[in-house]
Amino acid sequence: MVHLYNLHPFGSQQVVPCGREPERFCGGGPDALFVAAGCKVEAFAVSGGARCRPRGAFSTPGRVLRLAYSEAGDYLVAIEEKNKATFLRAYVNWRSKRTENSRVCIRMVGHDVETPLCETFRDQMSIIEMPLSEAPLCLSCCPVKGDLLVGCTNKLVLFSLKYQIINEELSILDFERSLVIHIRNITPVEISFCVGYVAVMSDLEVLILKLESNPKNGESANHRPHKTNSPMKPAEGISNEALQLESDDFVICQKPMELLGEKSEQSGISVTLESTGLDDEKINYFHVQHLLYRRFAPDISSYVLSDDIKLHSLQLLPVYQTGSLTSERKYSYQEKELLSLFCFFSLPHVGYLYMVVKSVELMSVYQYPERSQQAVLTPQFLHVITSNYLQCFTVRCSAAAAREEDPNMDSTVKACPPVSMDVCALRIQLFIGLKAICHFKNHIILLTKADPEVIPERRESPKRLLSRKATSVNLKTPSVAEAGWNLYIVNTISPVQLYREMVDYSNTYKTAKTQSCIHLLSEAHLLVRAALMDPSQLEPEEKAELLEAFKESCGHLGDCYSRLDTQYSHLALPYYKMSGLSMAEVLARVDWAAEDGSQKYDRGLIFYINHSLYENLDEELSEVTERVVHMFHVAEPKQLPHVLCSPSMKNVNPLTALCYLRKLDTSGLSSVLVTLSKAAVALTLGDLDLYRQEIRSHSEMKLVCGFILEPRLLIQQKKGQSVPTELALHLKETQPGLLVASVLGLQKNNKIGTEEADSFFKVLCGKDEDTIPQLLVDFWEAQLVACLPDMLLQELFFKLSSQYIWRLSKRQPPDTIPLRTSEDLINACNHYGLIYPWVNVLISSDSLADKNYAEDLSKLQSLICGPSFDIASIVPFLEPLSEEDTVAGLSVQVLCQTRLKEYERCIDTLLERCPEAIIPYANHELKEENRTLWWKKLLPELCQRIKCGGEKYKLYLSSLKETLSVVAVELELRDFLNVLPEDGTAAFFLPYLLYCSRKKSLT
Repeated sequence: MVHLYNLHPFGSQQVVPCGREPERFCGGGPDALFVAAGCKVEAFAVSGGARCRPRGAFSTPGRVLRLAYSEAGDYLVAIEEKNKATFLRAYVNWRSKRTENSRVCIRMVGHDVETPLCETFRDQMSIIEMPLSEAPLCLSCCPVKGDLLVGCTNKLVLFSLKYQIINEELSILDFERSLVIHIRNITPVEISFCVGYVAVMSDLEVLILKLESNPKNGESANHRPHKTNSPMKPAEGISNEALQLESDDFVICQKPMELLGEKSEQSGISVTLESTGLDDEKINYFHVQHLLYRRFAPDISSYVLSDDIKLHSLQLLPVYQTGSLTSERKYSYQEKELLSLFCFFSLPHVGYLYMVVKSVELMSVYQYPERSQQAVLTPQFLHVITSNYLQCFTVRCSAAAAREEDPNMDSTVKACPPVSMDVCALRIQLFIGLKAICHFKNHIILLTKADPEVIPERRESPKRLLSRKATSVNLKTPSVAEAGWNLYIVNTISPVQLYREMVDYSNTYKTAKTQSCIHLLSEAHLLVRAALMDPSQLEPEEKAELLEAFKESCGHLGDCYSRLDTQYSHLALPYYKMSGLSMAEVLARVDWAAEDGSQKYDRGLIFYINHSLYENLDEELSEVTERVVHMFHVAEPKQLPHVLCSPSMKNVNPLTALCYLRKLDTSGLSSVLVTLSKAAVALTLGDLDLYRQEIRSHSEMKLVCGFILEPRLLIQQKKGQSVPTELALHLKETQPGLLVASVLGLQKNNKIGTEEADSFFKVLCGKDEDTIPQLLVDFWEAQLVACLPDMLLQELFFKLSSQYIWRLSKRQPPDTIPLRTSEDLINACNHYGLIYPWVNVLISSDSLADKNYAEDLSKLQSLICGPSFDIASIVPFLEPLSEEDTVAGLSVQVLCQTRLKEYERCIDTLLERCPEAIIPYANHELKEENRTLWWKKLLPELCQRIKCGGEKYKLYLSSLKETLSVVAVELELRDFLNVLPEDGTAAFFLPYLLYCSRKKSLT
C-alpha cells in the first residue's frame, strides 16, 4: 500500500542553457553537471541556489552513447561510437579544460607517461583510451573507490583506479585492467558496481554478486579463468532444445523466479573470474558469492511491445558508517566505510528495493499509478518519472541502516520506524514530456521533450520479445522538424524545511487517533535521520538544525505513541528518551482530559511514566505528583507502591500517598510491599506508632522479600551514588539485622552489586571511603554464611581478614555491637573452621580482658582454620601483628605457617615463645607423613635447649618426656637408639628404652 500526500519536496527550478539537445547527462560531484550531445560534452557549474552557468566544454572522438562520473578520482567516462565501432574512454583533469580549443592529451590505459610530458598533465585534460576485446554496452563507477566496471555481451571488465606518482607534488590518475568476470546466459543492459558488489540487469533478469577478497582454503588467484559456480541442472531451467525453438507456433515464457543467498547459484547463470592484473599482490578479488537472482515474466495476454516489459533503472545505493549522530567529524570519500547497501530496479509499473549486505531481503515494493520511464534512488527519496509526472516516494534505507549501525536500536532506549512500514508518495508533480532523469546532491536533472507521433516500424512476434537475445523495437519518427526540448534543474528543498511541512500536515490527523499521524511523523523522522547519516554533506550549522529537528521528531512520535492503547504504545518510551525531554516536560505536553470531560490515562503514557520512574532519573517532580499518583491508582494500582518509592516522587504529599495506599488495602491488594510503603510514609510523617504497627504485621523473612521486590525502599540513586532512605537509617538504629539480611537478599537477587552494597553501608554509617563500619563487616560475614558463588569468596576472605588484622593491630573496637559472635559463625558457616585445640593453649597463656579484641581474634583464627581460605594471600598483611609480641600475633603467625605446612618453623617459634603449647601442637599437627618430625626435629631441639638450661628448663624437660613417650611407641629399638643424643644420661632414657624393647612382646 502506498500512501499519497500532497507535500512539496521540490523547490526552485531552472533551465540548463544547453546549446544542443541533450542525448546523455549526468551529475559531476557536488558542483557540476555534464551534458553530452553528439560528439560534444558541456560542463555546467551548479551550486546551491545560484544560476546554472557554463564552466567548459570539450569534444569527444566519438558520439557519446553512455556517460558516467566518479567523484572518487574526479573523472568522466563514456562509451562512444564512431564508424559503427564503440570505444571506452575516460576523461581526467577535466576541470582544466576551460575552452573547447584547449590542448588535450590522449594516452593509453596503463602506459607509463614519459618524464618530459609529466608537467604538461598538470594543467590540461587527458583522454585515456581503454581498449576492449568486445564492444562495451554499459558501465558503472564505484562511488567509494572510483573503480570502473564495464559490461560487455559475455563479460564484465573491472578497471581499478590507481595513481602514477611522478614526484612529491604530482601524481597522474590511471587505471589497471585487473579482473574479467565472464558471465553466461545473461546479456547486461545495465550494471551497477559498489565496493565489490556487482548488480547486472538484462531486460527481465537481475543478478547481484559479491566479489570476495579473501581466498578460500589457501587458494591463490590465477591468471586463467577460475570457475566459481556451475549452472543449474537442465531439469531446473529450460532445456537447450527449447531455447533453440524458432517456430512461430510457440511462445517461450520462463516462469518468474526469486532466489536469495546461496539459492541464487541455481539461476543457471555461470560466473567465472579471470584475474588480469600485472601484480598478484594487488589482486583484490578471488571468489564470487551469489546474493540475489530475480527473473520476471511479461504479461503476454495483449502481445505488448518489448519496451513495455523491460526492466530499467538498476542502481546500487551505499550508506556509510557515521558513528554517533552528534559527531562533528566530516568524512571524505576515501574514509567512508560501507554500512549497508541497497539495490533498486523497476518494471514499468512496479519498483523493487532490496537490502543486500548482511542479509538479502526485499524491503519495499513501489506501485506506480502509470507507466514509468526511469527512476533514481537517493538515501531519502525515490524519484520516478512517467511521461507527464515527476513522482517522489519515500524510502526505508535510513531505517535499515540505523539497525545495521546499532543492533540495540529497537529497545527501551532507542527506536526507529520499521523497515516494513508502508511507503508513501509525497508529491506527484506535473511535468510534460519527461524523458530522462538523474540526481546529484540536492538537484534533480530532468529532460523534457514534446514528442511528435511515434510510428512503430514493425511488430515483433511474442516469441522474439520473450527471448533473452531479443532485440529492441526500432521506432520510426516522421522526418519533420525536431520537437521542443528542455533540460531542467529542480532543487529539492532542505530536509528541515520539508520536515516542518510534514509535521504541519500531520496535525490534520492529530485528533483522529489514527495511524496516519504516526505514519507521516515517522516519514518525517526518517527524512531527518537519512540527512544525518551523510555527514560529508553537512555544514556544522545545518547539522545542528537537523539534530534539533531529530529530537523534535522523536518528541512528536512519543506524543503519538503515548496516546495509543495498542501493542505499539511502548514505543513512547524510547522516542521520548531520544527527544531529550525531561519527564516534567513530557507530562506538561499531556492532554489529561478526554472529550467528554473525564480524565483519561492511555497505556503508552503509563508505560513511559512507569519506566521513567523506575530508572532513578535525577529529576524531582513537583506539580504533577498527585496527578501521577491518581493515574496509577486508577489504571495500574499494583504499581503504586513502586511509583511512590521513586526519587522523582519525593515531593508527593505523604498524607495523599498514605490515603491511596490504604485504599489499596481495602481493595484486596494488601501485601508486604504495601506494608513497607506505608511504614516508609509513616516515618516521613513522624508517626512511629503507625510505623511499628506496620513493621510488626509481617515476619522478618517476609519483610526481606518485600525489600527485594522494591529495593528503593532502602537504597535510591542520586547522581550516580547509592543513598540510603529514611527507612534504611531507621532500621540501622532499630533492626540492623533486618537491614543486613535485606541488603544481602538484594545482592543474591542481582538487585544490587557488591561495590554498590559496600558503598551503601559506608554512606549509611557516615564513614569515609577508607573507614569500614561494623555494619559492613556484619554484611560481609552474612555473605559468607549465605554461601555466595566461589568467585566472590576470596575477595570476601581478604576483606574480612584485613579488617580483623587492622582492628587487632590498632586495638580498635567496632563502632557497633557485632551481629554474630565467632561461635555463631562457626556453627552457621562452613568457611569458618573449628579453631585448632593447641591455639587455646596459646590463648590461655595470656588473659584477653578486651572482649571485642578476643572476638576479632577468634574470628580471624577461625577463618584461617577454615577449608576455603587462601593463606598465601594474607601472609603479606600479617606484618602489623607479627611485629607485636602478643598472643594474637603469635597464634595467627603459627596458624598461617601450619596451613602452609612450614612445621619446622612452627616448632622453632613455639619452643621459643610458648613451649607449653609445643606438645598439644605436635599431637595435632605431626601426624602421618609429618610424624617423623617428632624425632627428626622436635626431639633434637628439646635436647639442645635442655642442655642450655634457662628459665624454661622445666617446660622443655616436661615436653621432652612427652616426646620420648611418643617416639618410643613409633620407632623400633635400634632406630630409637639412633635418635637419642650420644651425650645423654643413660638413667634418664632407660625407662623409654625398656618400654620400646618390650613393645613387641606386649603386642
